[in-house]
Amino acid sequence: MTGNRTNNLTVMDTLKAILVGLGIPEDAIGEDTLIHAHLGLDSVETVKLSLELKREFDLDLKLGTRKDLTLAEICQMVVAPLPARSA
Repeated sequence: MTGNRTNNLTVMDTLKAILVGLGIPEDAIGEDTLIHAHLGLDSVETVKLSLELKREFDLDLKLGTRKDLTLAEICQMVVAPLPARSA
């Protein structure tokens, strides 16, 4: 359980860094933040986010074809398939 928590924190930190790189103010980013409704990401920015997550975690997430997701939901999509890491 601690491993998943650590992975969630790592993924959230990565998400924040990617979004800040896209010009989103860090104080606007939280677990319950919706990528379209709250952050206003357009399709190009959503694809960039997907590509960065693929580069960081080697996962192919199709964020543009899904409903508006919170950052916590994206974290869960990334963490779920990650193998457990030994301490």
